[in-house]
Amino acid sequence: MIEPTSTARRFELTLRRPWLGWFPKPTVVVDGVGQPGQWGTRNWKVPGGDAVAVDIFLFNRLWKYGEATFTVEPGDETALVYSAPWLPFLPGKVRPLS
Repeated sequence: MIEPTSTARRFELTLRRPWLGWFPKPTVVVDGVGQPGQWGTRNWKVPGGDAVAVDIFLFNRLWKYGEATFTVEPGDETALVYSAPWLPFLPGKVRPLS
């Protein structure tokens, strides 16, 4: 029997948009692989063992904006919230779920 060399782990990410207006769906890049996201809460699977960089942004056909970057460390039980900016030239914010 072959033992797995690394185990996958998960972190919870809540994607929040501002209350007023239309905003494109966010894109979440986990360890260099882009994945379309949905507004709301979702669990994201990341490879185990090493720290993983996560980048979130919005794209409106001309430019990307609302970018926020964070790192998921091994052993972290992570629950984070991304808040999209009101204006299309501001950065997004990531904070721990409280």
